[in-house]
Amino acid sequence: MKVITARNICWVSIMLLFFCPAAVSAQKGFMNPLLTSGPDPWCLYKDGMYYYMHTTGHDLRLWKTKDITALSRAASAVIWTPPATGPMSRDIWAPEIHFLQGKWYVYFAADNGDNYQHRLYVLENASADPLQGQWIMKGELKTPGDKWAIDGSVFEDHGQLYLIWSGWQGEKNGEQDIFISRMKNPWTTEGERVMLSAPEYDWEKNGEIKEQGKTTHLYVNEGPELLKHGKDLFLVYSASACWMDTYSLGMLRAKSGSDLMQPSSWKKSAQPVFQQSLKNQVYATGHCSFFMSPNGKENYILYHANSKPGEGCGKSRSPRAQRFSWKRDGNPSFGEPIADGVLLPLPSGTVSDR
Repeated sequence: MKVITARNICWVSIMLLFFCPAAVSAQKGFMNPLLTSGPDPWCLYKDGMYYYMHTTGHDLRLWKTKDITALSRAASAVIWTPPATGPMSRDIWAPEIHFLQGKWYVYFAADNGDNYQHRLYVLENASADPLQGQWIMKGELKTPGDKWAIDGSVFEDHGQLYLIWSGWQGEKNGEQDIFISRMKNPWTTEGERVMLSAPEYDWEKNGEIKEQGKTTHLYVNEGPELLKHGKDLFLVYSASACWMDTYSLGMLRAKSGSDLMQPSSWKKSAQPVFQQSLKNQVYATGHCSFFMSPNGKENYILYHANSKPGEGCGKSRSPRAQRFSWKRDGNPSFGEPIADGVLLPLPSGTVSDR
């Protein structure tokens, strides 16, 4: 007869966690990554449901769930498939779903197979449930100056809609900056574009590309996302080339109600606010979004990262979520990326069917 010891029980428990998902379910928690792949993760919470999207590269898929940490079990559907040819037929990047003025909108970047032609596009759906109804292509979201543009996001402050995105100042690759413009409706910009952030620190200038036999050093600010807290606005962006392990998050801070079209209204942090963890083996942390727990008491950051060094800017990037807090000076404290496989408590108020 085999003697059952504490060591045996511990070993069996470990094996169950790795090979039996039900064992994890019983723990009432979740582990990162949330999916095996999912670059540029975005989610929105509305009426008790989370709506989630990430870059697939070839279409737009939308997930719907009460438990954002259980994406692998969530209902999902492809809501748009690009045409075979044309300006929005290839390289479908960084989709985001927003609910604005009583309708659903999805913003994304696309091109015709030539990266130099990347622009922003908008879909609209008037249905109460964005997995139902009809998604209508509103067309290109033309940015002032009509330059290369990706990673579009929309936010509202004091009744005014704003578009933020990553773009080029001119026609050449080599530097991506963060721009802002006002919007007169969810699919139309108005006025001029204003540059809020350009790469200026060493941690924003890691990366290079080779084109036509020449090496170009890349200076990158991209993936701008807006986080609101009290009377403060935080524009959190990704810095350096996405295939670098040192891909990280930077931040700008402004006061709600200030002139957001004035660069002087925004104060830029001199250091990254979130970056790779060699200790926890999480690399290339970037392109984030934010959500609250279902009961509205906890703040979470949702971001993508790699589990090994050198995995680059491809499908190895997976979505991860972790809770963050606020410092006394009012800034968010995102902490350090949590290692894969660590059991974390569910966001408070989560209704899970695991």
